[in-house]
This record gives sequence, structure tokens and C-alpha cells, in this order.
Amino acid sequence: MLLLFLSILPCFAHAQTELATNNIIWTSPSRNAGESMPCGGGDVGLNVWTENGDVLLYLARSGTFDENNSLLKLGRVRLHLTPNPFDHGTFKQELALQTGDVTLTGKVGQTSARVRVWVEVFKPVVHVEVTGSEKLSAEATYESWRFADRRPKGKENNQNSYKWAPQGDVVTRRDSIGFRSQGVEFFHQNRPQTVFDVVVQQQGLASVKDRLYNPLNQLIFGGALHGLKMTPAGTTTGQYLNTHYHGWKLKSRTPARTHSIVVALHTTTAPAVPQWQQGLQQTLDAARQNPKAARQRTVAWWHDYWQCSFIHIRPEKAAANAPEWQTGRNYQLMRYMLGCNAFGQWPTKFNGGLFTYDPVLTDSTLKFTPDFRNWGGGTHTAQNQRLVYWPMLKNGDFDLLKPQFDFYLRLLKNAELRSQTYWQHPGACFTEQLENFGLPNPAEYNWKRPTSFDKGLEYNAWLEYEWDTVLEFCLMMLDAEQYVGQDATPYLPFIESCLTFFDEHYQYLARQRGAKALDGAGHLVLYPGSGAETYKMAYNSTATITGLRTVLTRLLALPTPYGTVGQRQKWTAMLGRIPSISFRESQGHPTIAPAKSWERINNTESPQLYPVFPWGAYGVGKAGLDTARNTYLYDADVQKFRSHIGWKQHNIFAARLGLTDEAAELTVKKLQDSGRRFPAFWGPGYDWAPDHNWGGSGMLGLQEMLLQTDGRKIYLLPAWPKNWDVHFKLHAPYQTTVEGVVRNGKLESLKVLPESRRADVVVM
Repeated sequence: MLLLFLSILPCFAHAQTELATNNIIWTSPSRNAGESMPCGGGDVGLNVWTENGDVLLYLARSGTFDENNSLLKLGRVRLHLTPNPFDHGTFKQELALQTGDVTLTGKVGQTSARVRVWVEVFKPVVHVEVTGSEKLSAEATYESWRFADRRPKGKENNQNSYKWAPQGDVVTRRDSIGFRSQGVEFFHQNRPQTVFDVVVQQQGLASVKDRLYNPLNQLIFGGALHGLKMTPAGTTTGQYLNTHYHGWKLKSRTPARTHSIVVALHTTTAPAVPQWQQGLQQTLDAARQNPKAARQRTVAWWHDYWQCSFIHIRPEKAAANAPEWQTGRNYQLMRYMLGCNAFGQWPTKFNGGLFTYDPVLTDSTLKFTPDFRNWGGGTHTAQNQRLVYWPMLKNGDFDLLKPQFDFYLRLLKNAELRSQTYWQHPGACFTEQLENFGLPNPAEYNWKRPTSFDKGLEYNAWLEYEWDTVLEFCLMMLDAEQYVGQDATPYLPFIESCLTFFDEHYQYLARQRGAKALDGAGHLVLYPGSGAETYKMAYNSTATITGLRTVLTRLLALPTPYGTVGQRQKWTAMLGRIPSISFRESQGHPTIAPAKSWERINNTESPQLYPVFPWGAYGVGKAGLDTARNTYLYDADVQKFRSHIGWKQHNIFAARLGLTDEAAELTVKKLQDSGRRFPAFWGPGYDWAPDHNWGGSGMLGLQEMLLQTDGRKIYLLPAWPKNWDVHFKLHAPYQTTVEGVVRNGKLESLKVLPESRRADVVVM
């Protein structure tokens, strides 16, 4: 390893040019919604495609949860032009990453038109702008499959919180839709009784119900479709794939060369519809005031977003059939989709984000509505969600972390009430398969549980005693402070409460078994525990121990304004009660054990490598690297479970261990073209398509191949193949950015800001 001192390139301005080579261009229409293109901004996501001469959009927005906790689409918009430039002529559809929009152009004979679709970043407004070579008539139809109550049956309930165990008559209630003020208004108003009430009763929390946070109560969401100089033109019916729909049409009053269509969206908590309508009208009025200024603000935001961070592989030799170039391009596409929920109240869901489409196009047996996604809408699986959010640190996308952080802050009180009600001790208990109101998913909690079984536990072979993933979000909060100087004060009560749960609960469990709360060395006995969903009924799970140690150590390392003397004494004492991890021999080599002992293996994760990622106890430049590498190379379970599919993270482990060939192979497989028309619509993997934890883990592996940190040290190219040219810009702790160009196996240029951090850079 050598410290590298390089001259700073006079200009790193090629990034925008390189980004343009990542744009997606299609020259033929799509066959169906499965061949759609993502488009979005703020917290709104669209699927955009052209089919049978019509331009179609699926509308989605963060936080549109119905009574059953399905994350509902907001409908579909169909645009038809007459004469029709998209009917069997020349065609082009382009996603322009630089500006965040999708443009469709078509020409039939002498008639041509351009349709630009874009979403405002700072307001929930969708714009559809038509420009024709001659005067065209435009017809915009709002289409909905929720024109009547629907009763999901069988697997269709996997889209809501009931999953495979519906209680009574589960109904997806109809929306309210009609013409209003020369447009189409549509909204869903949650009824007073929701799945929240069912779960509270199921889990024995009725006595504290009035103190529990309930995001489904009085929730109203929807929007309005309006067109400049357009007027209502009646209704229609039809069927798209397996789903019947009703449509409400707007038609241009006269043919024109330009048409402007907007969809304004609004979500609020209100006791009655007029309050929601008032907020919607304000959004509509703002959308009409100065669309050019809104466009400029949106384009400027996307420009800054792409300037913040990038990884362009083989930027001077763009070749769609080159696996490593695909890896870099699809990294950018995944980051684009994450940017479409930059300012949502709710996190980007791992199982499709804002870009799901008709499920029959993912699984031919699932002939359900476009509202379907597997593993629930309001249900959050922490092991999967973390992989969506970890890449945002090195990307410098600190604003994008806020929805996930706020999600947990809102649920803190509910998680603490669980501990107080069930076990009469403090601390926040967060389970896996967590509802957006902080309680376990009712199907995973299990309706068929023994009456004597601990009400605080999920009666579930995969999930029992798994509550340590929240520690990763604690670390993300601390990392945000370290990376960008973000104030950690709002997060300290949350982090402390999560730690307190483990300290209190495992002493509580020990006292149920015997007279002593700690073992003979004065340490917690973390039993029963869990090594992810895999090593069950674990004693001193390695992932849990390393997580507790890491978060406590990082708390104590915070600058002195954080934490009182009493708090720091408490953290120090707690750290002293955390036991050491265990080791074992694998094929004659010392390796990290998943736990001191366990009773069974239930899944195919590798938590014995969680000390490598996410906890960073082992890695390049750190003690014990050989033992961690042995675990990756020789542990029989790790070998058996290794894969690139879905949430598998072996590419990240390999990168952090400096295993270049293994990291490159698995990361390329992660980020190679999805096999669908849009290259970054991976999945379904173990979850759903597009699989965002598949893409997120791919991003993480690529980042770690390029840049790793240990304290103030910055390791460059710790697992980077010598034959991969790259131009990259990534973020590091202490408000640092690192931009570099590698050509022909050499780091040709390096820019480190602030300049004082250059001395901390080590090139591998």
C-alpha cells in the first residue's frame, strides 16, 4: 500500500457527458406495462410506456396505504392523439437522467409529435406536455380498477397486511371518482376501521391503543387530472390484461399544436373530504402558476443530484453488451429510482418501490390488479430495507435517508409501549416484518399461537427473537453525523432506547431462568436470539453482539456536545456487559462462528459475516482480516448460501475483504441487465419486481470495491479489477468527497475535498 500524491485534474467536467451515455433509449413501442420505463421526482413514481398507439402512465406515490395496508397505485392515465403519430410509425422513447424526464417521439407520414413526461421534485405534480408538427386533438383518460369494492382472495392478500391469514371479509374499498371543475378528481378515504385495529386487538395492546401511533386513521389520498383547454368527454370501460377498469375522459376543445396535461396529487390526514379537496386545490393552483419555473427547479435538482456522486465504468468505451459497463450504467439507473422518492414521508419499499406493475407480467399465475406486490405494502422487512438505504451514505444522498430515519422515529413510542406492556421494562422492541405503525405483521405474529406464548414474540420459525436489524439504522444515523455533520440530537433517544431494550430484556430473560441476570464474566446472556433469519434459537448471536458493540462504541466516539456525563457512563457500562463473539474451525481454518450455539438453520443468510458488513469490525486494513477471509472462503454454510440473487450480500462481503475477483464476479451478476426491457427492473428474486434490495446490494458492492474507510483512513481501490477503467465520485466520513479517474490499471487523477484529507488516502 502506498500513499499517492497526484495532481488534481484542472476539470472533472466529463461526468455530465458520461451520464448521458447511461440514458435509456427505445426505438419501438412496448408490448405491455412490464416493458415500462420509470419516471419520477419528489415522492412520485410513474411507469411510462406506449402501447397500441397510446401513451400510458401508472401513477404511484409514497404513503398511499388503504385500510388493509396495501400500498395502492393512484390509477392509470392514457393519452391518445388524433391524428396519431404513435400508430405504426417511427418511434423513440428516452429516459434522460440529467433532467429526470421521459420523452416519447413518434411520426406517421408527415405527422409527428413529442410527449414529455416529468414530475416536479418539490410538489406532487405530474406534467405531460405534447408538441405536434400540426394541430392534434388530445384525449386524456383517467383509468381506475377501483371503481367498485374488490375482495382479494388467496395470494392476492399478500399485497396487504393480512397476507395468508385474512380475518373475515377483507375488502379493498372503492375510490371516489368523478368529474369536477373541468377535470377528473379521484381519491381513497380510509374507513374508520383498519387493519391497525385488528392488529392491536390480536396482540393484546387494547389497553394502550389510544397512545399508539396510527398512520392509517383518517388517511385520504388521491388527486386530479386536468388539461389546459380540455373538457370532460364522458366515461368508458375496458380491460387491461386481467383487470377491468372504468375511464373518465378529458378531450381538447379544439385541435392544437401543443397540449398541457397535469396530474396533481394530495395526501393528508383529515376528518372529512372537503379538507383534502382544499389541499388538492392549492397544489393544482401552484401547478398552474409558473410551470416553467417549476421545470427549472426540477432540472436544477437533478443536475445537483448527479453532480453529488457517480460511478462511470468504461466511460470512454460505452458498450451495452459489456458486463462491466452494464454494471456502472445500472448503478446510475438504480440511483435514479431512489431519487424519485427523495422527499417522501415514507421510505422507498424494498419490494418494488414506486415502480410495480401488473403482477401477471412478473408471475403468470398472479392475475391480480396493478396494486399487487408480494410481501405487503405497509409492511417493512428491516433486513431488506437496510440494503436500499446503506448506499446513500457513500452517494452523499443524506436527504434521501430522512424518510427511513423518520419512519423509525414515528414508531419509537409504539415500540416502547410493546416492551412496557409485555415485559414491564423500558426500551424499544422492533421486530422483523414490521407494520408501518410499529407492530409485528399479524400473519407473521401468527393467529394460531398457543395462549400461553409470550405476547411480545412473533410465533414464527423465521422471525422469533430477531430484533437486532434496527441497530443498522441506528448506525446509519450515527454515520450521517460522521459523514456530513448532520445533527444526531434528534436520533439519540431512539438509539438509546433500542440499546436499552437489549440490555433490559436479556437481563429480564436471565432472571426468568435463574437467580443471576449476567453470566460469570458479568456479560449479558443473549439467549434466545437469532442470527438473521437463519441461525435460530441462537446463544450469543455474532451479528447481535457486533451490532451492539459497534453502536455503543460509536455513541461514545461522538463529539462531546452529544450525551451528558450520565448518559456516557450508562453507555460505557452497557458496553462492558456485551460478550465477545465466538469462533470455530472450518476446513482446518479459524473462522467466525454465527453464534456460540444454535438449534437449527432456517434460511440462507450468512450472519457470521455481518462483522464484516454492516458492522465493519473486520476488513481491509483491520486486524483479523485473515480470519474473516477464511470465513468467506471456507465456512461450509457461507459457501452453500453464496449467490447474487435478491438480498444476498456476498458481493459486499467479498469487496470489504479485498477479494477482488469474487467481488467483481458477484457484483457484475448483481448489476447486469435484469432481463426485462428496463435494465434495472431486477427480480422478483425472493421478493418482488423491481427488486430494490437486489439493486441496493449491488450498489453497495460496487462502492466498497472502490472506496472503504477505517477511522480517518480512506482506502481507494481495495477490490477494484485492474482492467476496469472508471470515473467515480464518492463520499467519505468527515464531510469528504473523493473523485478519481482510473485508466489502464492506474489512478491517473485524484481530487479530494477538503484538501487536508488527501493525506488520509491510501491507494491499494
